Amino acid sequence: MDQRTIIVTGASGGIGEAAARMLAQTGDRIVVIGRSAKRTHAVAADIGADCFVADFLSLEQVHVLAAALKETYPKIDVLVNNAGAIMGRRGLTEDGHEKTFQVNHLAPYLLTRLLENVLLASHTKIINTSSVAHQIYARLDIDDLESAQKYSSNRAYGNAKLANILFTKELHHRFNTRGLSAAACHPGGVATNFSAGSRSYLRFIYGSGMRSYMLTPAQGAQTLVWLAIGEPGLDWSSGGYYAKSRKARTSRQAKDPELARQLWQRSEEMVSTWLP
Repeated sequence: MDQRTIIVTGASGGIGEAAARMLAQTGDRIVVIGRSAKRTHAVAADIGADCFVADFLSLEQVHVLAAALKETYPKIDVLVNNAGAIMGRRGLTEDGHEKTFQVNHLAPYLLTRLLENVLLASHTKIINTSSVAHQIYARLDIDDLESAQKYSSNRAYGNAKLANILFTKELHHRFNTRGLSAAACHPGGVATNFSAGSRSYLRFIYGSGMRSYMLTPAQGAQTLVWLAIGEPGLDWSSGGYYAKSRKARTSRQAKDPELARQLWQRSEEMVSTWLP
């Protein structure tokens, strides 16, 4: 089998790093992308991977990243949109977007769209890291995607994770007949530091003795890795949402095709400056 090119964002720590390390054992070319230059380079050097540094709080950096990826890799077999975070108080990025929404949804949406031609030509598998938080906290208002009217850390994060699933479904709807496959996954309750900077009560769980009862990053990465190395149509179905390496339930909003279409349109409008 030819060596595949597998790109993993948010790979400088946590689930993304664990997934990159596991995928490196396949002998494929792994590309790790992270926000911390020091940590990203260290992970890449340790597993013999390529690496790029980009902060998803900046859409300009996403644009530069996409250009570099297109120039370096004429074929991309797997794109793992894993970068994400839960924030504290509501704040805006340099692009004027709510931080949680941009990091978790808008930036990966833009990256995927900028790579669209390569992904379609490559018949790429796109894996989007979502969360069960979409069932617990999400109340997505298409007219208030950036939580300007009503904000809480949990709700903003839940809405962003719901957006990941809706994005997955719309990718399937628009491009599956052209060879692209997409899936979203929930990694489980993983002991990482992703919520450390937030005001959510989740930071107390992740920073307490409860961590000993949570999954390790390697355990949390298993479904993501299973999707990345599996075959759509054989091992999993494009457009689906998975947990524990099997299809999982979603919220009612996650099943709404019109909401998925509207989210795509609104997201496109938000990043139109950066699209060709």
